Amino acid sequence: MSFRTFLHFVELPTKVASLFPFLVGLLFVIYRYEVFDPINTIIFFLAMLIFDLTTTAINNYMDYVKATTDEYRKRENIIGQANIPIGLARFTIFAMLFTAIGLGIWLVFRTDLLVLFIGLACFIIGIFYTYGPVPISRIPLGEVFSGVTMGFGILFLTVYVNAYNQGIANLFVNGQTISLQINLVLLSEILLVSLPCIFTIANIMLANNICDLDDDIKNRRFTLPYYIGKKKAVALYNILYAGSFVAILAAVLLNILPIILLLSLLIIVPVSRHISLFNKKQIKSETFSLAIKNLVFINGSIIAMMAVSFIV
Repeated sequence: MSFRTFLHFVELPTKVASLFPFLVGLLFVIYRYEVFDPINTIIFFLAMLIFDLTTTAINNYMDYVKATTDEYRKRENIIGQANIPIGLARFTIFAMLFTAIGLGIWLVFRTDLLVLFIGLACFIIGIFYTYGPVPISRIPLGEVFSGVTMGFGILFLTVYVNAYNQGIANLFVNGQTISLQINLVLLSEILLVSLPCIFTIANIMLANNICDLDDDIKNRRFTLPYYIGKKKAVALYNILYAGSFVAILAAVLLNILPIILLLSLLIIVPVSRHISLFNKKQIKSETFSLAIKNLVFINGSIIAMMAVSFIV
C-alpha cells in the first residue's frame, strides 16, 4: 500500500473532527487549571489520532465487506477503488490498533486507572462503531456515540491527562473494592465547554446520514434520519448548532470561559448562512461540506479566542 493510498484508506483530512476537541481541551486545562504536561499530552494525542485512523479504516473495511453490490465497492469504497488486498487492509488495521493500545497503556502508567477505564470505553465504542453484526454507525445512535465519544471523551481526557491530580475525579482500588469520586462541579464545567464539540461533531454524521439516506437504505444502514424522517433530522441539525452557541454564552456567563469568548458568537453569521443552504438542499457533493465548515468555524473561533485570552 502506497503512502498516498494509506492516507485515503484512513481518510486523514477528516481527523479535523478529533483535533478540535483536543485543542479546546488543551487550552481549557491551561486556562482553568494552569497546568500542562507536554509528555502526557503528546502521548495522548498520538494514541487518539492513531485510534481515530483505525476506526476509519475499520469503517471502510466493513463497508467493503458488507456492501450489497460490486458497483458500490468499486465506486464508493477506497479498498475497491485502489485495489487494496483484504489481507493488507486487515494487517494495517491491527498494526494501528495495537500501537494505539500500547500508547494508551503507557499513558495509564503516567497518570492513573481512571484513564484506563475511560480509554477502554472509548476503544470499545470506537471499534464497535463500525464492526460487528450490528455496528453503532448502522443504528440511530451513531450521532450520539460519535458526538459524545469524540466531543466529550477526547476533550475530557485531554484535560484529565494534564490535571489528573486536580480533584476532577479519582479512582481508588482498595483490595476487592473500587471507588470512584467525582467533583460534579468540575465535571459539569468540562461538559459545558465540550458541548459545541459534541454538537458539531454529531452534526457531521447527521448531515452525512441525511445526504446518504437513500443509499444507506439500499445497503441496509438504518440511521437516525431513517427513523425520524428527513424533515425532523434537518430540524435537529439546526437545533444542535443553536445549542452550541447557547453553551458558549452559558460558559462565559458562569465564568468558566473568559469573556473574550463572546466574540466567537460573531461566527453565527456565516454558520447561519451555511445552515440555510443545507436546509434548502441536502446533497452530499454540494452541501455536506457545510457541516465540516461549521465545525471549523465554531470550534476554531473558540480556540482562537482562548488563545487570545492568554495574551490580553
